[in-house]
Amino acid sequence: MNTSKKSVNNDPDVVLIGAGIMSATLGMMLKELQPDLTIEIFERLDVVTAESSDAWNNAGTGHSAFCELNYTPQKPDGSVEINKAIKIAESFELSREFWAYLVEKNIVTSPQDFIVNTPHMSFVWGNDNVDYLKKRYQALTKNHLFKGMLYSEDPAEIGEWAPLITEGRDPNEKIAATRMDIGTDVNFGELTRRIFNYLKGLPGVSLSLNHEVRDIDRQRDGRWKIEVKNRKGGKKRDLLTPFVFIGAGGGSLHLLEKSGIKEGKGFGGFPVSGQWLVCTDPAIIERHQAKVYGKAAVGSPPMSVPHLDTRVIDGKKALLFGPYAGFSTKFLKNGSYLDLPKSIKLNNIGPMMAAGIQNIPLTKYLIDQVRQSPEDRLNALKDYMPSARLEDWKLEVAGQRVQVIKKDPKKGGILEFGTEVVSAADGSIAALLGASPGASTSVAIMLDLLKRCFAEKSNSEAWQNKLQEMIPSYGKSLAKDAALLEKSRDRTARALGLNGVEV
Repeated sequence: MNTSKKSVNNDPDVVLIGAGIMSATLGMMLKELQPDLTIEIFERLDVVTAESSDAWNNAGTGHSAFCELNYTPQKPDGSVEINKAIKIAESFELSREFWAYLVEKNIVTSPQDFIVNTPHMSFVWGNDNVDYLKKRYQALTKNHLFKGMLYSEDPAEIGEWAPLITEGRDPNEKIAATRMDIGTDVNFGELTRRIFNYLKGLPGVSLSLNHEVRDIDRQRDGRWKIEVKNRKGGKKRDLLTPFVFIGAGGGSLHLLEKSGIKEGKGFGGFPVSGQWLVCTDPAIIERHQAKVYGKAAVGSPPMSVPHLDTRVIDGKKALLFGPYAGFSTKFLKNGSYLDLPKSIKLNNIGPMMAAGIQNIPLTKYLIDQVRQSPEDRLNALKDYMPSARLEDWKLEVAGQRVQVIKKDPKKGGILEFGTEVVSAADGSIAALLGASPGASTSVAIMLDLLKRCFAEKSNSEAWQNKLQEMIPSYGKSLAKDAALLEKSRDRTARALGLNGVEV
C-alpha cells in the first residue's frame, strides 16, 4: 500500500472512521512508526468513544481468558480446548506492552485511571460443571500464561475470594471456582480519550466530531474518495486517500458494503443489545472485589455470559451484573432501526438466512431475554449472589454489538462470535467487524492489520525496530517463552502500576 501519493488539496495519507479504541490504537501506532503521516479521523457523534468503547457499553474486562469459559469449550471426548484461550491471553499481554510504552513515553499519564488489578474468577455449580472447570484448570495451568491460577471446591475458601457468591447458598450444592490475581479491569473509554487527546495535538492529525462518512468509492488511481457530511451544519466534503480504516463498531458493515470490495461480499450482521443490573448500595459494592464469570445459558451468545463484576468507572468503584441480552435492529446504540434491513444485500442474504436457521436456539433465547420481568432478572442474579434483593439494583442499558455472519462452504453461512478484519487484496482499505474480545486484543489486531495493509513498510528495518520498541515481544511467542513472559509482565506491571507496583 502506497501512502506517498497526495492530491493538491492536502488530502490525508490515512482516514480513520470511528473514534473508538481500534482507530485510536491504529492512529497512535502509525504516527509513532511514521511521524510525517497525515491522518484524518471522523466520528459521527459529538464525543469520542461513545459507542462500544465507552465504559458502560462493554464488560470492562481485560480479556485474557483467565475466567471466560466460552474461550475454552469442552470437546465431545470431555477434554477442554484451550488454543483460543492461549491466543487471547497472549494478545492481551501485547496490549499491556503497548499501553506500558505509552505511559513510559508520557503519551498517556495516570494509568490507574484506566487499568487496575481486579482478580478474575470462574464460578460454576453442579457436578458436570465442576468436573468441566477442574479439567479446564488442569489444561490451562500446563501453560505458563496461566501460572498462579488457583482452583477450589471449598465453599469457605471461595467465600474468602468473593463472599457475595457463597452467602445464602445451599451448603450441599457442589460448587467450584478458579482465581487469577493478576486479572484487570480496563476502562477502554478513558484510555481511548487519552490517546485521542494526544493524537489530535500532533502535526498532521485532524479529528472531526459530528462528521458522518456517507460514501466510499474506489477511484481509477487506486485511492478512495470519501464523502463526509457535517451532521450539525449539513455541509458535505469529499476527500481522497490511499488508505481507509473502518473502525466504526456496528456501523462498519454498512461502510464495508459501500466500498464494494470483493473481500467484503457475503458478510452480514446480527445485532444483540445488552443491559446491566447496577448495584446502588455502597456497602454491597465494597464487599466484592473480583470479576466472577459463569457459564453461558444454552443457545446464548458469548457476549451474554453472566458475570458479577467489580468495575472502576470515572474513578468510582461499581458492581454490575449481566449482561442481559436483547434484540434490536439497530447496529449502534445511537443508530437507526433500519440498520439491519438496510444491511441485507443480494450477496449476503443467503449466508444470513442459513445462519438464522442454524441459530434458532439463539433466537428463542433472545426472545426470552426481551420478555424478562424484573423478578426474572433478579433470579438470574441470585445464581451468583443468593442474597440479592431487587431494591439494591437498577437496570441500565449497555452497548449494542453486531455479531459477524459470513459465508461458509459447508453450511452456507455461520454466525461468528469474535472479531474479524476484512481487507482488500491491495491493503488499501480494512474494516473491523464483530465484538468480544475486540478491545482487549486491539493491539494484536492492529499489528496484524499493519502486516496486511502496510506490508512493505512493516518489513522495513525502521518499522521493525520501532515495533519492537513499542512492543518488546513483537515477533516472539510469549506463549512458548516463559522467561520472556515473566520479563514482559514485570515491566508492564511496573509501568501500569499493577500488582501493587507503583509507577
